[in-house]
Amino acid sequence: MQHEITKSAPLLNEKGYLREPGYAKSMLPVYDRKAIKASGWRIKEWDYYYIGNSHFGVALTIADNSYMGLDSISLLNFDEPWEHTSSSISWMTFGKVGFPSTSSKGNVCHGGKNHKISFTIEENNRHLEFYMKSFYKGKSIEGMIDLADPGGESMVIATPFPEKPDHFYFNQKINCMPAKGRIHFDGRDYIFDTADSFAVLDWGRGVWTYKNTWYWGSASGMVNDIPFGFNIGYGFGDTSAATENMLFYNHKAHKLDQVTFHIPVKAKQYKSKGSCCTGSNIVVDTADMTEDYLSPWRFTSNDGRFEMDFLPIIDRHADTDVKLIRSNQHQVFGQFSGSAILDDGTVIEIKDFIGFAEKVYNKW
Repeated sequence: MQHEITKSAPLLNEKGYLREPGYAKSMLPVYDRKAIKASGWRIKEWDYYYIGNSHFGVALTIADNSYMGLDSISLLNFDEPWEHTSSSISWMTFGKVGFPSTSSKGNVCHGGKNHKISFTIEENNRHLEFYMKSFYKGKSIEGMIDLADPGGESMVIATPFPEKPDHFYFNQKINCMPAKGRIHFDGRDYIFDTADSFAVLDWGRGVWTYKNTWYWGSASGMVNDIPFGFNIGYGFGDTSAATENMLFYNHKAHKLDQVTFHIPVKAKQYKSKGSCCTGSNIVVDTADMTEDYLSPWRFTSNDGRFEMDFLPIIDRHADTDVKLIRSNQHQVFGQFSGSAILDDGTVIEIKDFIGFAEKVYNKW
């Protein structure tokens, strides 16, 4: 368990299979879209940035899923609380968006008549720029954000799908990037300052199976004036070689084993038909339990190195269902409180540490 990739080599072999499943602390596997042997309909490439502080945040997505592309902007206000997401879909992109093969260089830009999102890398800086007309209730949104590349280590994972050997999940998460910039929406400026605002990059390339469910959590901030963050997750693919659970302290990675998301559940309620005298009654069906995303969560680990409570603030929920394609997402933003233990045994205590945790079901 927890096999570390320590040498740079092509991600895929001549058959299009993963050459070395496992994790790395930098982008050692070399991705080449042309080396993929699976159907071109199944290739997925995306860059996702979340930038936030304890008061507000923004999420930006550019994705090319071959048969469809997605550009998306989410604005979140934790003080009110309030959120809105607006997305634009383009069809039959098949790699034409032009994603770079590595996260360390190359630019990606995509848009349409009423929106544009661009991610540009300039030396040790990532420049994010975006606008969308009629983002919400006819009001436009625009923004420019710069992210400092802190160097150091990150989470890189190469996960196979045993039932489909030419399918794979290749992903990098870069946490704790100081953010500086401005978003303008509805007459208000949202200002990010490097003193309290941080970003995570979710950089992904792969070929996935048709149906899958994943769990992902992330947070970045400061603990005693030292950058601290984490990436936790599981759900699809064969993780016997490695999980993607990792702590980041002063930009150094500390590998975790298994982390479990404990999402609270509640029984569904419905009204029964009552008599003319008693009226209807509320009946609780304990056999029909649903996840209660806005109640407090709990996170545990098999080695005791990640033990957290999570108090939700906003559930950014979207359920798109067009029969053959469905995406049901619950990305919940809130406050983590608890302890994490570094490789050397140092205990990091956090309280009301802003981040998110999500459960996403996809059929695509």
